Amino acid sequence: MEYFAGLDVSLRSCAACVVDGKGTVLHEQELPCEIEAIAGYLTALRFPIERVGFEAGTMCQHLYYGLMAEGFEVVCMEARQVSAALSAMRNKTDRNDARGIAQVLRTGWFSPVHMKSREAHGIRALLSTRKALLSKTIDLANEVRGLLKIFGIRLPKTVQHGSFDDMVRPMVEMDEVLAHALLPLLDARLALHQHFLELDRRGKRAARQDEVCLRLMTAPGVGPVTALTFKAAVDDPARFKRSRTVAAHFGLTPRRYQSGEQDNPGRISKAGDRDVRATLYAAANALLVRTKAGSQIKSWGMRLMRTKGRRRAVVAVARKLAVLLHRMWADGAEFRSGTVEGMA
Repeated sequence: MEYFAGLDVSLRSCAACVVDGKGTVLHEQELPCEIEAIAGYLTALRFPIERVGFEAGTMCQHLYYGLMAEGFEVVCMEARQVSAALSAMRNKTDRNDARGIAQVLRTGWFSPVHMKSREAHGIRALLSTRKALLSKTIDLANEVRGLLKIFGIRLPKTVQHGSFDDMVRPMVEMDEVLAHALLPLLDARLALHQHFLELDRRGKRAARQDEVCLRLMTAPGVGPVTALTFKAAVDDPARFKRSRTVAAHFGLTPRRYQSGEQDNPGRISKAGDRDVRATLYAAANALLVRTKAGSQIKSWGMRLMRTKGRRRAVVAVARKLAVLLHRMWADGAEFRSGTVEGMA
């Protein structure tokens, strides 16, 4: 008989439940969320564990590769499906969640989540820290703008990040009260901006040294950040059987509700990685607005912009870019603009 172990994982503890092929609960225990403790518990049981499963979360990467190294077959399940299955339970506890996860694992009603490589997570960490520093730099600049308004100083609507300190610091130093309050804020903002520039250089350098990113950047509108973000999110192009499913994976395809005589398509699902969706949208916007070179995808997007509006056209081009970038990566081919005559 087969035996399955379901784990409800939190930050420091883990509820484990073991069931057999018929769904009978055989053993339950509360464990620390450590690979050695979980592996020791599963090994000490008198019956062999066929499969270990848990839902996707912040600790799933660490547990997945750790338990795999201990010799277990591990499955990470999509959190939305597990949540829908567990919502039928009357009381939500860690023990009940572990039971539900074990039953979902036994029945096979789940979608396995792809575990990304360490390289992909390293790229994501670089991009996340770059984004965080840029966000904090903008927040501090807006804080300075708001405080200066109180004293009647109104900065221009658009000030480049690199020239912000050179513009504002002389104004602040002229007033002793402003200098006492705002100079530390300007110093902090300047330090954050310098660290952001360093991370930005590291990201561009990583994209220039990566063969896949160089190939993806041959597509119009796709820069180093978009290429790195897409590569880190996909990780392995072979996990998508069709390139069209990549757009749906990142939430760029419309929702659909069908029941009986009703068949209502909606807006895009916005499922999957938000950062990938945002970078693809920015790349599509750059392709339509800034890129001067002609291509079939740009001509198609410009026609959509005239008939459907700008926002819908940009989303549609972003969806096309997701499919195109995956196909380029899978085939090892660079972008070919093709003929654009008669396409405008």
